[in-house]
Amino acid sequence: MRLISYATESGSRVAGRRGDYFVDLNLADPGLPTTMKGLLELGATGLDRAQAAIHAGQPLDPHSIRLLAPVPSPEKVICVGLNYADHAAESGLQIPTEPVIFNKFPTAVSGHQAPIVLPKCSNQVDYEAELVVVIGRKGRDIPESQAMEYIAGYACGHDVSARDWQLAKPGGQWLLGKTFDTFAPFGPHLVTADEVEDPGCLQIRLRLNGQVLQDSNTRQLIFSIPHLVHYISQVCTLKPGDIIFTGTPPGVGVARKPQIFMKPGDVAEVEIEKIGVLANPVIEG
Repeated sequence: MRLISYATESGSRVAGRRGDYFVDLNLADPGLPTTMKGLLELGATGLDRAQAAIHAGQPLDPHSIRLLAPVPSPEKVICVGLNYADHAAESGLQIPTEPVIFNKFPTAVSGHQAPIVLPKCSNQVDYEAELVVVIGRKGRDIPESQAMEYIAGYACGHDVSARDWQLAKPGGQWLLGKTFDTFAPFGPHLVTADEVEDPGCLQIRLRLNGQVLQDSNTRQLIFSIPHLVHYISQVCTLKPGDIIFTGTPPGVGVARKPQIFMKPGDVAEVEIEKIGVLANPVIEG
């Protein structure tokens, strides 16, 4: 299934894709929640009912749909740094022996076609295409062998990064450099896990104004998705709707000669095999 959150006057609602249309799940089955978090909390039963609702419900007017992030307000936005072998080589850094974890604030989250707003206090805003994992079950100390059972699905993600804050501030400011408002677009849909046979073998690309600047495969992940879920869950309880940005491949702007940073008028697109295309215009703040 491909599930979305969309905006209404009364707040976000969840719908499923049927062909070229979307079906509001709660309108088709009033027993289903109106939010993505609520749906995921129902587990497999909720997803089965969602599938039935998609087939039975009335399509929404496609012109009335404004997509939000699949989970508009995740409790946790967890990110992994330096998780592609080819990106580590590009950066001239040693492959880490354990995952490098940081986070973004939920206020950084936005959806497909929402603008990336360049902050006035940075002139080095970089792009990073990433596969996003959406957690579907509550868990702590999750064994790596069971980790995939806790994943609801996947989305395209863009880990926007202000390099002058992340790298040049005293001591480095990974959190602040990564978490300006609008710096965590993801979507356009949540693609349920059953549609992605192997998330460790997906082509991933970033295009800026149509030019391919990142082009790799999740085979290059240093730490697998099951390992990341296991590793992070040793520290905190993962909950339905939490998201994990799993790292970026090579080709980022800060590593190029000359360097490339995003500017007003750009359009950034993240494309991941079997997931879709996340597109966001870039505007001045």
